[in-house]
Amino acid sequence: MALCEYQKSTLRGVDIRRRTNDILKELFRKSIHLCTAFVPFLLKYLYLPTLIALGIVLVFYIVAESLRYHGINVPLISSITKAAARKRDENKFVLGPVCLAVGVLITAIFFKSDSAAIGIYALALGDGLASLVGKLIGKSVLYKMQGKTAEGSMACFIAIFVSSYLVTNNTAYALMLSFLGTFIELMPLKDYDNVIIPVALAAFHQFILVPFV
Repeated sequence: MALCEYQKSTLRGVDIRRRTNDILKELFRKSIHLCTAFVPFLLKYLYLPTLIALGIVLVFYIVAESLRYHGINVPLISSITKAAARKRDENKFVLGPVCLAVGVLITAIFFKSDSAAIGIYALALGDGLASLVGKLIGKSVLYKMQGKTAEGSMACFIAIFVSSYLVTNNTAYALMLSFLGTFIELMPLKDYDNVIIPVALAAFHQFILVPFV
């Protein structure tokens, strides 16, 4: 009986450590994600230097991650990648940062400033907070949504609504953009939502909403 209780206690300890580790990884990953919210500001004042810097970071990461994948560690970059990698990324090329940078670059290059800002804010704040809130306080797991929670989706909706409203000053537009962004975030896109969310919302604003102004 005492042994059984000891085993249960050990298992609980393992579960707590595993959950703590998952939360720390998510906090670290999403802190990088949330930092992209500064990109629209940088684009406004330092457009070309910001694009060049993002491009350099992207190329450097791809090279460093390719080397790490083949067993050659690059100081700092490989350590950061390992610290941020999720279980599904184990023994794989970690694609998330590539998709994040590509999504931001495409949105910044091909869309007007307001539309690009909406897309990038949706990626940084909406998608970023959805995962973070879902991991930290999410309890209501959505059916057939690969572990995504109602709390995370609500955080995504609110973040996109607020950021879109601050750009457009239009409640109806902000609502439509937040519905679209939350819908995309719920889809099982894995890392590719880092590209689809900013591009889709920027395109929706620029080509669908703006012409009706």
